[in-house]
Amino acid sequence: MSGATPQQLEADGWQQLPTSRFSAVIGPTWMRGPKGAREVCLITDDGQANDHGAMVHGGALMTFADIALGVGASDTLDEPYMATVQLQFQFTAAAPLRSMLTCRPEVVRKTSQLIFVRGLIQAGDRVVGSADAMFKVLGSEKLGAIKAKSE
Repeated sequence: MSGATPQQLEADGWQQLPTSRFSAVIGPTWMRGPKGAREVCLITDDGQANDHGAMVHGGALMTFADIALGVGASDTLDEPYMATVQLQFQFTAAAPLRSMLTCRPEVVRKTSQLIFVRGLIQAGDRVVGSADAMFKVLGSEKLGAIKAKSE
C-alpha cells in the first residue's frame, strides 16, 4: 500500500500515533490492532531518502524500529513513560522509497524495570531489518525529575 493517504490508512483501521519532537521528524507513524498485538507502519517518501535518493535511509529505518518497538513496550504499562536504553538493528535488505514499512512488535520479557522487545521491519512482504530493544521503565515522578533537570 505504498503512497497510501491518511484517509486510506484510516479506512483500513490505522490510527495515527501521537508523536512530537524527534519522533515526528520521520513522518506520521500509524498503528492498528489491539493492545499487545499491534502493527505499526510508516509510509516512506523523499523525506526518508538516503543520499542516493532511491532507498530509505538507515537512520530512518532505525528510528521507525525504535518507535514501533516502543509501541509494543508501552502496551505493557499503565503509564507509557520509558526510555530506550539499547537498540540493536540488523539491515537485511534495502527498503525502497514510497513503500509501507510495517512492524509487529513482540514483547519478549518484562521485569519491574526493563522491557525487552523485538520485531521485523518489512517493506511489503520483504524483511528489510530486524530489531531488538530494551526499554527502561520510568514512573511519572521520575520523568518529572528528568524534565526538571533538563530545564
